[in-house]
Amino acid sequence: MSATEQVATVVDSEEQLLADLEASKTLPLWKQMTRLNPPAPNPTTIPNIWKYKAIRPNLERAGKLVPESQAERRVLMLINPARDAPYTTDTLYAGLQLVMPNEIARAHRHTAFAMRFIIEGQGGFTAVHGRRIKMQRGDVILTPRWNYHDHGKDGSGPMVWLDGLDLPNFRHFPVHFVEHYDQPRYPAEDVDSLTSPLVFPWAEMQARLDAVPGDFATHRYLKEDGREVSRVLGGCAERISAARSSPSRRETASSVYHVVTGTGHSVIGDQKYIWEAGDTFCIPAWYKYQHFADQGEAVYLYRFDDRPMLEALGFYRTDEMDIESLVSE
Repeated sequence: MSATEQVATVVDSEEQLLADLEASKTLPLWKQMTRLNPPAPNPTTIPNIWKYKAIRPNLERAGKLVPESQAERRVLMLINPARDAPYTTDTLYAGLQLVMPNEIARAHRHTAFAMRFIIEGQGGFTAVHGRRIKMQRGDVILTPRWNYHDHGKDGSGPMVWLDGLDLPNFRHFPVHFVEHYDQPRYPAEDVDSLTSPLVFPWAEMQARLDAVPGDFATHRYLKEDGREVSRVLGGCAERISAARSSPSRRETASSVYHVVTGTGHSVIGDQKYIWEAGDTFCIPAWYKYQHFADQGEAVYLYRFDDRPMLEALGFYRTDEMDIESLVSE
């Protein structure tokens, strides 16, 4: 070895190597292994609950203070404390939308898929690509991708519903955009909500839950052919008998729950979240959770989640699944 080579060997160091790598726009994987390959799913959002009694007055104030002309969609977004908009969980967006009497939420269409759970009010409707559907409390109404839709309200009092969309995913897939219709309303005809494939009436869902024996029942919102309502978002309804609990679960899916009726609490991770009818709470991926109903009456919960997307990609699992059973190739 020459003297020059000996000097180079002596003065070279890992610090110098890292500096040279940065200059060449490369990074050492061995410095990033733990971050890129964590030992467990590591969502960036945290569990949280939004109390309807606290939010409802401000939503009504927005209906009075923010005119229809300035609010194409009058929505209070349910934003996760650990993230910014549009994150309710890492993959799900939720918001409470309000339409006042004789208002029109102008027609537009977008790439995002929407599930809407009707919380309160009478005389509201949503029109999806020419089909106008009455809003009834507890119903789930779908807005498929790239379909013109508008919302309206007849009669007195506000109409309020929970919007669920897949908006956070478009931070990673920059393909989302909105197109506005040239008129406030897209031409539409009334259709029967009991027969429309876009509507899941609450009365039918509750009847299905009540027909299941035992203290806990769950049923997913599915198309007539048994498929999920979309490739990304899906949902279910759950019933918990009074003074009973749901199974303890942990899964890679994240979810947003809304309390339809009843009171109780959920243990998510190591925290207890007390809820009542109207409240909404989120469960990020891989948090262990369990729901508990108070005495007196059964609890009914609505949930939307990202399970269809994870199952399609092969990413869905629970902590009870054998990892080797996921291999299908």
